[in-house]
Amino acid sequence: MDYKTLAHKAVEAKSNAHPPYSNFHVGAALLTQDDKLYLGNNIENSTFGLSICAERTAIFKAMSEGERKFKAIAIASDSPDFITPCGSCRQIIFDHCGEIDIICTNAKGEYKIFKTSELLPHAFGDKDLNK
Repeated sequence: MDYKTLAHKAVEAKSNAHPPYSNFHVGAALLTQDDKLYLGNNIENSTFGLSICAERTAIFKAMSEGERKFKAIAIASDSPDFITPCGSCRQIIFDHCGEIDIICTNAKGEYKIFKTSELLPHAFGDKDLNK
């Protein structure tokens, strides 16, 4: 799957978002090494700490189905600016997906591609726990 199609799937995924408080709709499309696709969207809760981002929804859905190897994740919102993962999602991507392509889109359908290490330099991971 090419990244333009992956970004389009992220746009489609945001239609199922549930952001009653922020009204900030986000969709994510996660591509596995075997070219399987997992979609996610943000789901808010009245106690904001229990809300979940689109990226984590897609990753956890994939992992709950036994997936462990990923190629890329695309993220879409209605923002005119390029949307990047929040800090928590960057850490989850690092821990569970490794060095993958992160496709960040804007409302115009344009996208930029980053590597995990570009968005989370000097990351803390399992290697740091084993020292």
